[in-house]
Amino acid sequence: MKLTTKLLMMFVLALNVAATAMAQPALYVEGTHYEVIADPVRTSDPNKVEVSEIFWYGCPHCYAFEPLITSWEEKLPSDVAFVRSPGMWNGTMEIHAQIYYAAEALGVSETIHPIAFSEIHQRRNYLQSEEAVKDMFVGAGVAPDAFDKAWKSFSVSSAVKRAGTRMRDYGVRGVPSMVVNGKYLVTVGGPVPTQTELLKIVDFLVQKEKSSS
Repeated sequence: MKLTTKLLMMFVLALNVAATAMAQPALYVEGTHYEVIADPVRTSDPNKVEVSEIFWYGCPHCYAFEPLITSWEEKLPSDVAFVRSPGMWNGTMEIHAQIYYAAEALGVSETIHPIAFSEIHQRRNYLQSEEAVKDMFVGAGVAPDAFDKAWKSFSVSSAVKRAGTRMRDYGVRGVPSMVVNGKYLVTVGGPVPTQTELLKIVDFLVQKEKSSS
């Protein structure tokens, strides 16, 4: 077989492969399974793909999501960073955001995060006042004075404000929602029927970001 014939056959084969690939529908589709954020939001580490969960302690769906997302987070590769960001639409949600960042400031996030969910969804203690929140922190071993200092600190109030800004910049309309690398928003509903499917879409978008870098 002449060389030119071989090259022609290889070219035809390549065209067939490309045509087949184009004929295959994308696993997840923009505008159906996820949204593209009009103005991408800067992430904290440009060397990693950042995945953010927008959550609220008072949300039963966020509470149900915790075991799933905890298991998912444990399997993440080192080049993917997972962060949480409280959602806020009212005063109670702002108090709950303050809980999250006060716990961070005190270095007790791993303790307080599950306790806050349990207080609301198991004990029906809705944590709507500073007094109720303080009792929870002190019950978890935090010194009262340390709580008072963190709760009223500039760093915590600033973090709450930044979280509110991020939520608006992401265009979040419900919780839990996931944002991939400040570019893509995913929520449960319609073509995304379950939280398990939501995480599959997040994984898809993480790979999409990796392949584009």
